[in-house]
Amino acid sequence: MAASPSTARAINDRFALRLLQDEGPLTATQLKTLTGLSRPTVADLVERLRGSGLVHVVGEAGAERRGPNAKLYGIVADRAHLAALDVRTRSVSVTVADLLGTTLAEASVPVGDDHGTGPAVEKAVALLERTVKEAGADRLHSVAVGAPGLIDPATGELRDSSGLPAWHRRLVGVLQERLPARVLVENETNLAAVAELREGAARDREDFVLLWLGQGVGAAVVLGGRLRRGASGGAGEIGFLPVPGTSGLPSATGCDGGFHELACAAAVGTLAAAHGLDPAEALTSGHGPFLDALARRLAVGAAAVVSVLDPGCVVLAGETGHQGGPGLAARVETELAALSPLRTEVRPTALGDAAVLRGALLRARDAAQEELFP
Repeated sequence: MAASPSTARAINDRFALRLLQDEGPLTATQLKTLTGLSRPTVADLVERLRGSGLVHVVGEAGAERRGPNAKLYGIVADRAHLAALDVRTRSVSVTVADLLGTTLAEASVPVGDDHGTGPAVEKAVALLERTVKEAGADRLHSVAVGAPGLIDPATGELRDSSGLPAWHRRLVGVLQERLPARVLVENETNLAAVAELREGAARDREDFVLLWLGQGVGAAVVLGGRLRRGASGGAGEIGFLPVPGTSGLPSATGCDGGFHELACAAAVGTLAAAHGLDPAEALTSGHGPFLDALARRLAVGAAAVVSVLDPGCVVLAGETGHQGGPGLAARVETELAALSPLRTEVRPTALGDAAVLRGALLRARDAAQEELFP
């Protein structure tokens, strides 16, 4: 069945907006070439988008022939403002951007255990308000929050977790109460994977697993270019993975005894100290024996994931993955090849500490565009 005229217009408009998003300002002729639409259809499309306030003239393109220059059309970037929050156990970082994802202001603040739930929430909210003001934004359209912990797939809420500060869950509720904006929350590791997929180390992959190696340990699974969350939102909770070399077995209430015990930041620090290294400098020291020992640990967890999913690519992210860089990734790939017959490339994060914030910003931008774009 052929699409109705209104449906066809909506499809064409959305396609054109995506092109303007991805390619930047374009002339009507360029839009005609890229969309394959007729010149009259493109002319009508441009006028509709200008009338809706989504597109405007941003300049002119020099013509190769005599006559007037062609107008360049671009998305109205300030049609909507977005915010992204990276909520860690002891800190909060904020980025405010326009509809194109261009950063307008950013800031971060430490939030210690001694703050208490209420003061910690207020400190985080105040940081967001200051950053929005600095960005010159009147109001926010969409806010995406990246936090450790499980996200309930039915409600989209951050689930209670015994290992996380209480202010994490309370922050999302306060933001929803106070802001005339859409507030979204997503697991930090999942957001890092989205950022690496679209802008980072996995841009050329449809299947990969991102290992988050920081204070906590987790994974994000991307198959067929889509993030897979699992039935309960817990896909990738590899900190609970039973592996050899630990003190015992993990439990439903704690990941001690699981892969977390081998790969978390505290464990990496202890391993560094055993090699006579400063834990803060060990990953960047180039110390071969330490990196080899760490790679063997990481390969144990990676091999379990690879044997089930066969993603073809593993990205090492989080503090350890970032600081270990290509040297650690190459060592893990070698160790993994000895443990698994499945050919798997191991890459370091390309976005480093910015991965969660960038993923949150992409999530907020997608949400805004889903509503604003016809």
